[in-house]
Amino acid sequence: MRKDMSYQAVMGRKTEIIKASAGLDFDQFESGSLAFDYEGMMASTGYTFDEIRRVQAEGSVGNTPLIELKNITALARKFAPKGNGARIFIKDEAANPSGSFKDRRAATAVYNAKKLGFKGVVSATSGNYGAAVASQAAMKGLKCIVVQECYDSRKVGQPEIVEKARKCEAYGAEVIQLTVGPELFYISLRLLEETGYFCASLYSPFGVAGVETLGWEVATQVKERTGKFPDAVVCTNAGGGNLTGTARGLLRAGCHAQVIGASVNLKGLHMASDNQFNRKSFTTGHTGFGIPYSTWPDRSDVPRSAARPLRYMDRYVTINQGEVFYMTELLASLEGMERGPAGNTSLAAAFSIAQEMPEDAIIVVQETEYTGAGKHIQPQLSFARDNGIEVSVGNPDLEVPGKSIILPADPSLLKARDLDMNKTRASLIRHALATIDHKPTSEDIRFLAQEVKSTEAFVEETIASLS
Repeated sequence: MRKDMSYQAVMGRKTEIIKASAGLDFDQFESGSLAFDYEGMMASTGYTFDEIRRVQAEGSVGNTPLIELKNITALARKFAPKGNGARIFIKDEAANPSGSFKDRRAATAVYNAKKLGFKGVVSATSGNYGAAVASQAAMKGLKCIVVQECYDSRKVGQPEIVEKARKCEAYGAEVIQLTVGPELFYISLRLLEETGYFCASLYSPFGVAGVETLGWEVATQVKERTGKFPDAVVCTNAGGGNLTGTARGLLRAGCHAQVIGASVNLKGLHMASDNQFNRKSFTTGHTGFGIPYSTWPDRSDVPRSAARPLRYMDRYVTINQGEVFYMTELLASLEGMERGPAGNTSLAAAFSIAQEMPEDAIIVVQETEYTGAGKHIQPQLSFARDNGIEVSVGNPDLEVPGKSIILPADPSLLKARDLDMNKTRASLIRHALATIDHKPTSEDIRFLAQEVKSTEAFVEETIASLS
């Protein structure tokens, strides 16, 4: 009898499809209520940290350069109060084979797929991860399918997304491009079921465990260079795996730096809206992903996401689109490094935050990404103008996502803007409560306190306020 391949039926089989295609039974980590065994799930990869480092080294991944941005630090100090202006370092992840930190996620997942005997891998992604998976699959002789949300209903795609598709195809992947909407996970699940390929999910424990090496390298390289651990590490935040893995790696190295998430402010734009899809100039690292996935991680393509950023995040800031474009030019003109927008999101935030910190402090931007034709500033700004966005120079505080992009008139106007962490934590608790039909147990309360990096008293007070 032919299986029902309707959207509802396939999504209803998500758990069994992922179990077969990822080699993981997520049910074993469940408690029957809100709580589940997160650390048990992370350990289920079956690889030790040293084994993951070895796997990545085999794929030419990791041990990327740590670079001190002396000129950008000097510029930040010009605008900082006397005695302030932390040293700014950047981890140059563009040195990985496909040009981003996501090679770390892909190396672990693809190695495991090969080890388990899968003939190919499937990845649902806007692009950088797809390129990483395709690159690693090519090294291992596996087939690769990348499912990409690419176009609006007019079949118009953003330059950055089209660039990422080209990169995936260059590594030999089959790229299936979709219009914006809820089909991304549905199509990827169908493909997993039909092909029998491995699920190289961004949100699996394989992917997130792979990023732990990045945090560990940040901590150990900074200490080797300066004699101490960094005081703060800024992570561009979208789906949460970047921040989660980096923070876990920092802790593994014994480093308790402040972990700061940074996202591009796209407030007011709906990510699944056809007519708003091309009115944003950033395809990842923005609040349209960063906030929803922080406040409810399990909206992903696996039953339980390994990316749980609120467990590790100490501070969450936003930066405006024009400020990231400006920082991209600043990095190139002052430091001779031309890099893509994802890492420059956290660099723009770090430039502002460094001015709050003393001169002997160290702040690290933990990633860069490659740049290419579609990621450059001018194609992005030209595309914005073509879609009715007003581009100007002035005060970025006046920027309205979907209507304007304002490049700062001078560097003093770059400002990281704090989000209310307790409000964000409360949102996760509210989402969690909506999944059960009973009063949360004491185990659930403890679990939620870990989920939001707070106290059981905070969780109980929040639940009371939501009643």
